[in-house]
Order: sequence, then structure tokens, then C-alpha cells
Amino acid sequence: MRNKGLIIALTLVVTALCAYFLFFTYVSRGVQSKAVAYATRNGKLDEAARQHYLDSVWRAPVFGPFTYREVRQSELGLGLDLKGGMHVTLEVSPVEIVRAMSGNSKDPAFNRALANAQEAQKTNSSTPFTALFAQAYQQLAPSKPLATIFANTTNKSRGIDINSSNEKVIGAIDKEVEEAIDRSFNILRTRVDKFGVNQPSIQRVKGTGRLQIELPGVDNPDRVRKLLQGQAKLEFWEVWNQNEVGPYLVTLDKQLSAKQAAAKAAPATASTTDTTATAAAGDSTSLAAQLAKKTKDATADSAANSAQGGVLAKLFTMPGRLGVNLRDTARMNQILRSPEAKATLPPTLALLWSLKPTTIEKQEYLELIPVRKTRDGVPMLSGEAVNDARADIGQNGQPEVLMNMTPAGSRKWAKMTAANIGRQVAMVLDDYVCSAPVVQGEITGGGTSITGSFQIEDTQDLANQLKAGKLPAPTRIVEEAVVGPSLGKEAINQGLYSSLAGVVIIMLFMAFYYGRAGIVADIALLFNIFLILGVLAQFGTALTLPGIAGLILVMGTSVDANVLIFERIREELDHGLSLTDAINKGYSRAFSAIFDSNVTTMLIAVILGFFGTGPVQNFAITLGIGVLTSFLSAVFVSRLIIEWMVKGNENHPMTFSTVISRNLFKNLNFDIVGKRKLAYTFSTLFIVAGFVLMAVQGGPNLGVDFKGGRAYVVDFNKTMVASDVADKIRPVFEGAGLEVKQYGSPDRLRITTGYLAEDESPVADKKVVAALNKGLQAYSADAPVIKSTSKVGATIADDIKRTSVLSLGLTLLGIFVYVLFRFERWQYSMAAVVALFHDALLVIAAFPIARLFGLNYEMDQIFVAALLTVIGFSMNDTVVIYDRIREYLRENPKLTFAQVVNPALNSTFSRTMITFTTVFLVVFVMYVFGGETLRSFSFAMIIGVIFGTYSSLFIATPIILDTYGKKEERERLARGEDVTGVDAGTPKLSQANV
Repeated sequence: MRNKGLIIALTLVVTALCAYFLFFTYVSRGVQSKAVAYATRNGKLDEAARQHYLDSVWRAPVFGPFTYREVRQSELGLGLDLKGGMHVTLEVSPVEIVRAMSGNSKDPAFNRALANAQEAQKTNSSTPFTALFAQAYQQLAPSKPLATIFANTTNKSRGIDINSSNEKVIGAIDKEVEEAIDRSFNILRTRVDKFGVNQPSIQRVKGTGRLQIELPGVDNPDRVRKLLQGQAKLEFWEVWNQNEVGPYLVTLDKQLSAKQAAAKAAPATASTTDTTATAAAGDSTSLAAQLAKKTKDATADSAANSAQGGVLAKLFTMPGRLGVNLRDTARMNQILRSPEAKATLPPTLALLWSLKPTTIEKQEYLELIPVRKTRDGVPMLSGEAVNDARADIGQNGQPEVLMNMTPAGSRKWAKMTAANIGRQVAMVLDDYVCSAPVVQGEITGGGTSITGSFQIEDTQDLANQLKAGKLPAPTRIVEEAVVGPSLGKEAINQGLYSSLAGVVIIMLFMAFYYGRAGIVADIALLFNIFLILGVLAQFGTALTLPGIAGLILVMGTSVDANVLIFERIREELDHGLSLTDAINKGYSRAFSAIFDSNVTTMLIAVILGFFGTGPVQNFAITLGIGVLTSFLSAVFVSRLIIEWMVKGNENHPMTFSTVISRNLFKNLNFDIVGKRKLAYTFSTLFIVAGFVLMAVQGGPNLGVDFKGGRAYVVDFNKTMVASDVADKIRPVFEGAGLEVKQYGSPDRLRITTGYLAEDESPVADKKVVAALNKGLQAYSADAPVIKSTSKVGATIADDIKRTSVLSLGLTLLGIFVYVLFRFERWQYSMAAVVALFHDALLVIAAFPIARLFGLNYEMDQIFVAALLTVIGFSMNDTVVIYDRIREYLRENPKLTFAQVVNPALNSTFSRTMITFTTVFLVVFVMYVFGGETLRSFSFAMIIGVIFGTYSSLFIATPIILDTYGKKEERERLARGEDVTGVDAGTPKLSQANV
């Protein structure tokens, strides 16, 4: 093997990295176990105490220099479907932004155009709203430019005047919408920290105005909805001087210290009341001394000794300012919420955190700003007073922020700045201080320059924050899923059992069929799983149920490379080559087929990853990683092990077969292509029957993903009859679509309804739940409990359908181009695409046929992933056959395609059946043990694996015979050449000749 040293070095490096990152997972699980032990009292887990323990070590080192926060960021996390929690997709609505930029215009054409654009977007979600609005307005008022609506004093700074073209106006609106999305992203990124969950995630969905948020372990969905959809709150407040705050903090420090001393004096309760055990040992200077250091205030200085060593003194470690180390913020929040703080601090004093941490000598601190609030809690200025804010470069060349006020805001701003010259004014966004500059003088006219030690990024962020309250940018939930923790634990068990069963079955089969070589393949398989999990941990990707499905599928298909190699080695041994030569030639000859099959699978993973969302994307990531790691483990690592075993074990030679498998599939001579017309007829009848049944059944059984609506998983305390429950709750949904079916167990139902599917508001969510509960009142004695919910708005359902069709089309196009590039004849590409499209139709047709037998499965996003995976599996089979045909034609140039097609199919038959067996066993195990969530996926995979293998033999290659092969035959007959053996196995081509 060439470059052996490089391959060994690469393998060692990748192994070390994967082990390193997986060790973070081990450390994290250890910390969580300690938290459970700490919070368990008398056999019961106190969830608040467990969370307190985790908060206390959140920024404390737990593994070398790594804090628990850093460890959690690097561990292999679990998705919501395995852990429980909430997934939300928010859409930033541009309608109110457009309306506000127009000054709330009453123009009939303008308002009608807005309404028409909103209606058009329901069926054309791929076109930006502003473009739809421009089209609608142009139709309603073709002679009236948009500038007449949008040319106002507010938009002057955006370059819009009465002479601006429609394109320029729409461009300015687009820019404002984009900035609003950025602002929403930044605001929500701050808000998700308030939920007290580990590893919250927020990300933008490319090309849309949508934001995806995941909150593992959240237990209050209503609070999440309210906080995520709330309007940003920007306020301006005066700030207390530190010498004014000092006496109050010193008094509070004394009270907390006395309380702590009393707690320590009681040994029986010391373990539960010593709340400073995890506090950082920072600067030992007292709180009052720190204040005196900055303010030189006599009152604070005189109190220094009395506060020395107090609770607050140990927390206020930020040099010269009221601030704590980031790891101590949870403890400080606890103190500020304590009864002592509420009794000591005046009601007009609010200690608010700064929005961003400050780094001092490699330590991160978060400052507390003492804001002076009014007794009624109403600020003198709010976000509506800000007309505009933008990042700029000042006269001294330093970054600054320029802020302009509205006329009414300018007057209030002048009054506020005049009263606070030489003092700070806090700009507070959602109760976090984004800036607290010192007022240099009275500011009239509203034009304000905010300067400081800013970086350019800082000024851009601050400008966005100041604009947060200026233009309304409401968000609405267009997709939502809530998974209860009990369902998550159940899903973990199902996924774990199916994964372990899949691994065991594959390993036993490979060892049974290939002997010692099969054991090597098993080692490579285990190494491959280790690599996949390690890479997932490196990239911070959570493992989900679809991810487990991808992992199980990779396990089934990763042995395919070893099967190809081992079958090639067995052929070369049958030709009389030595063991070493057979191994070298087997790996060499199998490489092209392995490479082609991996490229097609990776193509599918990339398309799914790019166009898929949520579960489909996680499946694609796992599949894509698995393709790369499988190539390394099966092609290179397995060869290193085999070569080592061959050299070091002369007394126990390497075997590639067992007594049972040694002569299996040998000397086959099936006339496969001769049965192609029978196959064409069967496939046509099956597809037609399936689609006719689908029409009779009222169309495809689409899931919520594709048609929009809401779904609820409800547990009862006894076995329920789905049809009876449906009859009871159907009236409350006012004739809307309804489906009730058993979900995993007889006492669990999944209730799906299209009731109010077009209305995505929180009010509609509550109305649907209220209707469901009303319908379930008839079963109150059976204790119905909603365990999980999911919602997909009509707009996002339309997007999912569009991207699913696009994914399928792009996959087929990509495969057509790649096969054309590799095999240089369009007939190969055409036959492959027709066969793959045939496979997809067969899988779709199988679903309505299955409904005749009581197997009622939905077609959802996971179904699309299964469909594309079936295409990848089928393409792998087809490429292997194509590769063998090409090899035969190169080595026997006098033979025609028709003469080599049957020998090629027969020579690859053993590989085809072994790969089919391994993958089928894996997906069957997934179907039995994988749980209801993956039932649709695994059923589609079972059907797809069966028909994908069938189409590779009876559809794809025979189509080439009927197009290119027959043409070649006629041409050679015209030249007088011998073409005997057409449509049958030919004696002119034997294994010895190859």
C-alpha cells in the first residue's frame, strides 16, 4: 500500500482528536452525575438543587483549565427528541416594518398591496415579501411611485426622497428588514440565556427571515412563547453614582455575612446552607474598599474594615468597578433575589448586568450597573424616541455611534442630559445595559455621538441595539415542537437498543460469512462508529433520533466497502493468485466502485444538509460524516490490519470465507436481463395500483410537515381505541382535518389536526389546545396527558414541500451528471436516473398499499430523507454493476455490451445480496426497536432496500441494453461481427478470462 506512513499518521491524529473530544462528554456526564448526587435527598431528586449545582460550576474549571461551560460546548450533546425540550422556528414579519417606514400610511393602494402580498406569500413563500409587495403595488397604482408613500423625514437618512425610484425604495426597505432580522437574532440570543437551560441554540435559516431556537430541557413552553415573541424593550435610565450605592451594599454585605456565619454554626445544616462553597477566590479586597478605590468616597472608605471578607466582597472581584467574574453571575443573581436584598436595597435601585462581558488580565467579568428607576417604573425615554442610529468614524478616526432622536424625543433627551452632566445614562435593552456613557453636556436637537474604546464591531452592535425599539419587527412562531422528558428518555432507550442490535447483527453476519476477514471488518466498523461520534462532538452537533437513524444506516452501508473488497479478493484467490497478491489486487480493483458509491451518497448528504431543516439536516450531517469515516476505516484501516495479520500470523492464515460461504453464489449463470420485460410489467402495475389507491384514499397521507397544522402526543392510563377517540373529539375541531392513531404503545395516541392551521398566532395555539382538552373531557377518567406538541405553519409547510421536491430533483440531476462524467455515455446516466425515479415511485406507492393492511404511516420530512437514502443505496448497487461492466468491456474489447451484461450481473450478485442482507437487517431492527418516531422512515427504508436491489438488477442495466446495447448489436451485425450470447449468459466470457 502506497503512502502507508501518511495514512497511519492521519489515522492516529484523527483518533486522538476524536478521543479528546469524546472525553469532554465523559467529563460532562461525570459533573451531571455529581449534580444528581448532590440534589438527591431521601431518594428524591430536587431539580432546583441540581440546577443550582450546575450553575455554581458553570464557569468553574472541571477538567484542567476547561470550565463546565466549555466542556458542555465540546461534548456530544443530545437533541430535543432524546432529551426533551422545545424547538421553535420564528419568522420576523416584514409587514409592520414596511408599514412603519411609510409612517402608517392610509393610502388605499398601499394597504391593499400589503394585504395582497401577505396572501400571495402563503402560496409563494420562496419570493421575498418586499418583492411581492412591490408587484402588488405596481398593479394597483402603476402611475404612482412608491416614493410618494415613503419619502418622509424618517427615511431621509436612508436616502429616500420624492425622486427615488421604486427599486431604490424597495432596496432601502430590504436593508431595513435585513437589519431587523439581525436585531431580532441578537436580542433573542440574549433572551435564551434567561431560560436556565444548558446548550441553548439559536441560528438563522439561510435565505429566509427565520430563526431557529432549541431549548433542551425547558419546562415552561408558554413562558418561552411569550418571551420570544415579545417586542424588544429599549429604555433610557439615570445611573446611581457608586458612592451613593456603597452604603446600601455594605449593609447588605453585613447581613449576608451574618446569615452565613449562623448557617456555619449549625453543623446539621451546614452542607445545605453553605452557599459560598463554589464561589471564586478572587481579589480579597472588600467591597467598600473597591468602591473607595474608584470614588475616594469617605463613607465607603470608613466602612471598608467592617465589610472585609464578606459574601459580596468575595464576589465583587472586578477591578475598580461593580462587577463579578462570569462564573459567579448565578450566585450574584441569587443574592439579588434574596429577601435580604429586597429589604436593604431601595426600590429605585436596580442592579442590571451589562450586555457584554469585559476581559481584564485574561479573566472575563460582567459589570453591574446601578440604574436609578422611577417609582412607577416608567422611563423618561424609551425606544420610540430613537429615530436612527448608525456606526460611524469620528473626527479623531475612532469608531463611534451616531444617534438621532425624534422631535418629541429630542426635547426629553435634552432635559435628561442637562440633569445628568458628568454622570452616566444607561441605555437598557431587555433589562441588559448595552451602554452607559457619561454625559458631557446638554444635548439639544437629538443628535448624539457616543464614543469610547470601541471596536468597529462594537459600534455596529450598539447601533443595532439602539434601533431595536425604533421600528417594530414582531416575530411569529411558524414551527414548534415540544417534547416531554419522559418521551425523550424512551427515545434514548429505543435508539440505543436499535443501534446496539444493528451493530451486533452486522458483526455476527460478517464474521459468519467472511471468517477472520469478517472480524477485521467488525473492528473497522467499531472504529468507524467511534470516529463518527468523535467528529459529531468536535463540531458540536447534537445526536438526535434521525441522527441515530443515519448512524444505523452508515453501519449497514459501511460494511459494503469491505464486502466489495473481500469479494474481489476471493475472486483473485480463485484465479490462483497468492494471498498477498490477491489482497493487493482486490483492494485496487474495488477502489473505483467504492469511490463512486461514496461520492453519490455524499451528494445526497450535501443536498439534504443544504435544503433540509431540523431532523433532516441532522440525519444528513451524520450520513455525510459517516461516508468520510467509512472510507477511511473500510478502505485504509482494514487493509493495515489485514496486512499486519497476514505478515504476523503464518500459522493462522487470513481467511475470507467460511465452510458455509465458500461456494455460495459461485458459478451463477442467471439470465437476469432476459426477465426485464416481466420486471417492467410488475413495476408498472405496482406503481399504478399504489397511486390509484392513494387517490381512492383521498390523497397521500401527508404529515404535519407538509400540510401544516398541529400534532399532540397524548398518554392515557389504559389502552385506547383510536377511532373512538377521533369520534369524540372531531366535533370540537369544527370539521377540520383530523387523524388519531396509536403511537408506539396502546395507551398512547397521536392526534393531528388542521384546525386553525392558517392561524399561527399564540391565541390560535391556545384555542386549539382548549378544543382538544374539551374533546378529551369524555376520557377524564383515563387521565389524558399531553406529552409533546408540534406545530407547522402553512407557510413553512409550503417551503418544506418545495425544498423536498427540489432536493429530489437536484439529487437525480447530480447523479445524472456524475454518472455521465464517470462512464462517458448518456445511456448510463439516463438508465440510472430512470431506475432511481422508479425506486422513489415504488416507495411512495407502497404507503397507500400498506394502508390496506392497517399500516398507516405519514409522509413527512423524515420520509423524504428515507426516499433520498434509498436512492443513494440503489445507486451504490447500480454503480458497482456499471463498474464491473466497464471493466469487462475494457479487458474484452471485442465483446459487446449485450454479451457482458449478464456475466457482470452474475459476478456482482454475491456482493449485491450480501449488502442487501446487511442493510435490510439493520433497517428491520430499526423498524422493530427504533420507536414510533422512526417507524415511517424505517418502513420506507425496508421497501426501498428491497426494490432498490431489485431495480439495480432488473431495471437500470437492462434499460442500457434496450437503448445503447441493442444499437451496438445492430451496428456490429451490419459490420459482420459475431454477437452471439445476446440476452443470455455467454460462454465467451468466463472468470478465467477476466
